[in-house]
Amino acid sequence: MPVVSASLKKAIKQLDDKEKEALLLKAIRRDAELHDIIAYELEEITPDEFFEQTAAKIQELLLNATGRSLPKALNKALRKAAKEIARFKRVTKDPKAEVELHLHTLRIIFDNYTSQFDSYYKGFYTSTARLLLRTIQLIKKNLHEDYHVEYKDTVDSFLEQIHGRSKPVPVALPREFEVE
Repeated sequence: MPVVSASLKKAIKQLDDKEKEALLLKAIRRDAELHDIIAYELEEITPDEFFEQTAAKIQELLLNATGRSLPKALNKALRKAAKEIARFKRVTKDPKAEVELHLHTLRIIFDNYTSQFDSYYKGFYTSTARLLLRTIQLIKKNLHEDYHVEYKDTVDSFLEQIHGRSKPVPVALPREFEVE
């Protein structure tokens, strides 16, 4: 992120309202994330609507992944989904919704693509395991202990499916999600 210099701040303050408005609208047209931030802050879009839009983008990315090698296409779609979740977090700063999007992504994968874990190309399997580990870390770090109990069954189900594979688990995943 560029640092705003004192001279730039002074120049912006000297602009009249019409010039500031034109400059802001120009910046919004060029940057989709800035558009989302401003729409969210000005309550043009509700948090639930923004969550649903992001969840739909993730679902579209994963369910429409095609290519010569499906595991490679899925891995690429998973990277894009992770970027969508990161963008959502930068805009909303909502850790619970971020965890929900992670779990939504994992549900799509485990409901539709577990057969791809046995592929020769292990990148998708590794990426999924890392996403699961990241989700566990986010739950423990950012959410209150009461939420740990709420997510335990879902996370344990994913862990059981990962550990049930004949392939070795590529990251240090626990056998079960421990609630304190």
